[in-house]
Amino acid sequence: MVATKVELFELIRRDSWHGGLSVRALAGKYGVHRRLVREALTRAEPAPRKTPERRSARLEPFKAVIDGLLRADLDAPRKQRHTATRIHARLLDEHEAGGVSYAAVRDYVARRRPEIRIEEGRAPAKVFIPQHHPPGMEALCGKPHSASYAACANMRRQVRQRLSCRWQRWCARLADSA
Repeated sequence: MVATKVELFELIRRDSWHGGLSVRALAGKYGVHRRLVREALTRAEPAPRKTPERRSARLEPFKAVIDGLLRADLDAPRKQRHTATRIHARLLDEHEAGGVSYAAVRDYVARRRPEIRIEEGRAPAKVFIPQHHPPGMEALCGKPHSASYAACANMRRQVRQRLSCRWQRWCARLADSA
């Protein structure tokens, strides 16, 4: 059984290339739709999953109120800020929002609180840098340099001084394998 969709794509591409199997044969072999096989043959990695943008029709009229509370909390001390429970209670008491569920308020507050902090310049924007490490790019080829041996010997000496007997045996095995 294939663990991930990326591995499935790899297997499909390999069998198509080396085995010369048709789209229908590949779909039958892996138990997937032919559309997925065609996608695997056209691209190396699967498309990222789409997350649906859910709307809460009952919460729509109160989003401005919640945003106002969250903006006011930016200047409040940490212990005095509104929680999602408190915001839901205030909506029920002050704004007659009887049809609004706590879960909808909780999800909206969890999503909007960081966005409001970024909009007001109080927090850095989230940055994600995808890292790509092709196979073999960072592997050592050939014999290590003598400086590496000296560094390993120095490290082994320090490890022996600081760690227990179990670690020492592990380091000895590690040194023997190098």
